[in-house]
Amino acid sequence: MKKILKFLLLCVLLLFGSIYIPNKTIITNAQGLTYNSISKIPKNKVGLLLGTSKYVANGNINLYYKYRINAAVELYESGKIDFVLVSGDNSTKSYDEPSTFKSDLIAKGIPEEKIYLDYAGFRTLDSVIRAKEIFSQDSITVISQKFHNERAIYLAKKHDIQAIGFNAKDVSRRSGFKTNLREYFARTKAVLDIVTGKNPKFLGEKIEIK
Repeated sequence: MKKILKFLLLCVLLLFGSIYIPNKTIITNAQGLTYNSISKIPKNKVGLLLGTSKYVANGNINLYYKYRINAAVELYESGKIDFVLVSGDNSTKSYDEPSTFKSDLIAKGIPEEKIYLDYAGFRTLDSVIRAKEIFSQDSITVISQKFHNERAIYLAKKHDIQAIGFNAKDVSRRSGFKTNLREYFARTKAVLDIVTGKNPKFLGEKIEIK
């Protein structure tokens, strides 16, 4: 019985460490690099808008999506970015995050020629690396909620990209409970991806933002 208890205790400690250490690492790396105030955030040529679905399972608007759209528009209208690079999932013909974002950004007043789309942003890692390798951006403003920005900034740092984050409004704790819970495991995966040298699913020809 003592051996079983020791084994279970060891498993608990390993699980705790595998979540706590990556979480702490990512928070530390992003410290001082995310902004809530439009007046304080430095200017970058390109804002990297991280994709998500427009609707949730019950058909309602996804507030993460809505608030990211608003944040991107606020940055553009304030002159803190010149272009928006929308990076999201377009793995099937019926699911196209970047084009959906583009339509709503245009409806909000951002000119079409100021919007570039990355259809292969299947994961945050892919979005960040492709911003550099495909779209030639060494300095970016990431646009998402703070928890997501922190992870993206960590990944950017590890790939020699100067990144800051503009924090879109977050959802309530109750509405975002599942997302916040998944984020802990996503951070563990992010650190493992850096350790193992994980690359994006696709790269391809360069696209000039001008």
